[in-house]
Amino acid sequence: MGEILKRAEIVREARRWLKTPYHHHGRVHGVGVDCAMLLVEVYERAEAVPHIDPGAYPHDWHLHRSEEMFVAWLKRVGAQPVHTPAPGDIGCWRFGRTYSHGGIVVGVVDGLPLVVHAYINRGVILTRTDEEPLAGRPVTWWTLWGRH
Repeated sequence: MGEILKRAEIVREARRWLKTPYHHHGRVHGVGVDCAMLLVEVYERAEAVPHIDPGAYPHDWHLHRSEEMFVAWLKRVGAQPVHTPAPGDIGCWRFGRTYSHGGIVVGVVDGLPLVVHAYINRGVILTRTDEEPLAGRPVTWWTLWGRH
């Protein structure tokens, strides 16, 4: 499947998860998911990456450790940094000491990425990058395709 079709499939799958409740380490559509498992499930279901088991991780690891676990997971599946994200790409925001919150770009509104992500106490939501809880946070963009 070509890149354009694969990106569209990722966007469709990400939007399908909207309103799923937040649940740490959950990965069940409509029942519960966290931001890492949302990415895992969406990209696996779209057959963009093989099955991923990130292992156990505490919900507050980003507050007490400096290890860039989220970035390591992205690199493990072959994601590469990109300057300007496109639909189907990944945003990784700094919360606490590390880049520890991820979301999927599903569009662009007024020149700003629109992101589906799972957020504690809110579940899976749709947020522009200039809106809370993402506004003002350092972000890195990642892609599974060869553009930089």
